[in-house]
Amino acid sequence: MDAARARAARARAELVTSLYLVRHAIAENRDAERWPDDALRPLTKDGERKFRRAARGLREIVPTVDVVLASPYVRAWRTAEILHEEAKWPAPKREERLEAWRDPSDGVALADGEGSIALVGHEPYLSRLVSLLLTGDDDKVHIDFKKGGVILLEDKVLRWYATPKMLVAIR
Repeated sequence: MDAARARAARARAELVTSLYLVRHAIAENRDAERWPDDALRPLTKDGERKFRRAARGLREIVPTVDVVLASPYVRAWRTAEILHEEAKWPAPKREERLEAWRDPSDGVALADGEGSIALVGHEPYLSRLVSLLLTGDDDKVHIDFKKGGVILLEDKVLRWYATPKMLVAIR
């Protein structure tokens, strides 16, 4: 883990201007019979409907970002597509380092650079990535990251966290 901590320290020093972390919207319950491959588990109809409303509220406070990277898992990818459709953010690009099973240190490099980047993925990966970027340890900061919620990190600081209900209220 020392190499991961070193990468995290470098990433904290070079953190993009604005890093938005978006947890996928409400998905179907795990069901090995319906989805033997969990990566194929989709959003529920209600989850998609609720996130569309949240994404419209998000657009009011974050009119755009430079890049949207999303886990290729169906539920995260669809969440990113909704951000494109409703928040008018850029079309998503697939990013395997955001897959649910990955170690958060795999995602540290995604926070390098300038501009604004949105990462659409899964728990506990995203909150562990936040902890790693802020503290160098993926288990120091614990966040109750709601499905469809958004976190903004700027300049090595957690600026805000919005639940879907908060985002809907913004409209």
